Amino acid sequence: MRIDEYRKFDGLGLAELVATGDVTPRELVDCALAQATSIDPSINSIVRLMSEQADAQLTDTLRGPFAGVPFLIKDLSQDYAGLPTASGSRSLTDLPMPEHSTVVQRWLDAGLVIFGKTNTPEFGAKGITEPAVFGAARNPWDRSRTPGGSSGGSAAAVAAGIVPVAGANDGGGSIRIPASCCGLVGLKPGRGLVPSGPSFGEPMHGAAVHGVVSRSVRDTAAMLDVLAGGEPTSGYLPARPEGSFLSRLDTDPRPLRIGMYATTSVNPNPHPQAVAAMEAAAKMLTDLGHTVELLDAPPYDDASLNREFLLAWFTYLAWEMDEVKRKTGCGDDKFERDTRIMAALGRSASGVDYLEAVEGRHVHVRALATYFETFDLLLTPTLAELPPKIGAFDLAKPLELASELLLRSRTAGILRYTGIVDQMIDDNISWIPYTQLANVTGRPALSLPLHWTPEGLPMGAHFTAPLGGEELLVQLAGQLERAAPWAHRYDEIV
Repeated sequence: MRIDEYRKFDGLGLAELVATGDVTPRELVDCALAQATSIDPSINSIVRLMSEQADAQLTDTLRGPFAGVPFLIKDLSQDYAGLPTASGSRSLTDLPMPEHSTVVQRWLDAGLVIFGKTNTPEFGAKGITEPAVFGAARNPWDRSRTPGGSSGGSAAAVAAGIVPVAGANDGGGSIRIPASCCGLVGLKPGRGLVPSGPSFGEPMHGAAVHGVVSRSVRDTAAMLDVLAGGEPTSGYLPARPEGSFLSRLDTDPRPLRIGMYATTSVNPNPHPQAVAAMEAAAKMLTDLGHTVELLDAPPYDDASLNREFLLAWFTYLAWEMDEVKRKTGCGDDKFERDTRIMAALGRSASGVDYLEAVEGRHVHVRALATYFETFDLLLTPTLAELPPKIGAFDLAKPLELASELLLRSRTAGILRYTGIVDQMIDDNISWIPYTQLANVTGRPALSLPLHWTPEGLPMGAHFTAPLGGEELLVQLAGQLERAAPWAHRYDEIV
């Protein structure tokens, strides 16, 4: 199989070729490796090749809906037994994992051939992918820009045609942000539908979940079928629809009532192309018979939600750093400065502050539940700005020097009262103010590649659904993909 032929198929399409004997799994893996050799030096999406593990899989009989399809897992919370999960951190590059994560085992059981791990920011703590230990991942559409984060390496690899679908996870937008940056389908499942075990119970109190980024809606739906369902260590026994998510793909949803907004308290003036992405989606929806209404404001307190989200995030990061130190015996020098700043901010919060942030989620759950009494879905842009340039969020030199001094003197709690905090909040949230809602409330959400800028950059449209709304999102995504196909777009990437 030629590389140009390989790139035109989605994951299920490649699996069909294997099933009919038109290609072998070895040929597909060779195509994936050849494409990686050709394009990855310019996008830095893969941080660890797993040739030995892939070769071992290829000696077995592969079964499952994706039998023989090459696959990449994210190098964060997707453990492969015997290999480190570096999590974008120098502190973890040499610590092998004792067992497969449940999602990794489910991918193996689905017949996928895992041949590498993808780039991610340190501990997934940013919406960009620029870890010091591995270097920045780059957007295949414009290599001067980020592919997003924290699943930026996976998204870059999929958009560039190395694999048709790749492992991802999402604690504040980390599936949907890179899906938007790279022109992909990115579905964040609702809380509890996909397990995080066996090593983790509910990362970030359930805000973080596993999924994929893909080029086709049917791959996303089929992957949800592979991943969904509880396990003995799960905190829930999730409800699933009758039949499969994939079986719902060809059924159009009933006419829906959808509210939309783009202006937020964090970013009152989103980029015109962000608004254009939302409005393009609204026009398509209207043409398909749905009703779309412009809202005066977000149907929840977005300023409060983002403050609480960041406080919980920073505190969780402080705990995670301490856990890594305990496991590895490493010192602070093994962590990036920005990570240490965020962790210091987390440590400066009291237990009551943290609990208030976590318990405050229910206020937003109720606000969203009230909204869904009237509307079926919530539409926004996925991003409020164009994908940022590589290095755009590096601290200015004076702030960098000041933060280093405070960190070394162990007085970093003072950072709460400096401009560093404001800059980090702005960097972390102002260009991505829409995605955290679904994580905080545990609702499913989806980014679709429905708009490209005049310069050729993709910009996603973002849908948030009510509890258990994955089936509806799959149906609507299938309808929109049929109405405005995007598969031909990937041919533009060289």
